[in-house]
Amino acid sequence: MDMLTLITFWTFLAISLILIGITLVSLPKLGDERKNFIKTKAQSYAFAVMVGVILFEMIKKTYLAFWGNDSYAGINPFTFLITTSLVYLLSLLFFKKKYGG
Repeated sequence: MDMLTLITFWTFLAISLILIGITLVSLPKLGDERKNFIKTKAQSYAFAVMVGVILFEMIKKTYLAFWGNDSYAGINPFTFLITTSLVYLLSLLFFKKKYGG
């Protein structure tokens, strides 16, 4: 991996984590029930997307193993981590806007 890709990854991950932190810190202004509801909705949506990504990778691996001529390298952990943090951030922001008032 070249240096520019690594710097871009870490920068993007840091920005995502900072935004998730800011969003979570702003939630206590809401009532406890709504705060928990928003976090639960965001977590369940992110979990569902990640299960979908893993299922897609399993299907891809099965296809490549039986009918493809290519070998399967596995899930890239950098891509998986970025996807997870982005889906959680976006769903957290969406549900905060929708239910946060």
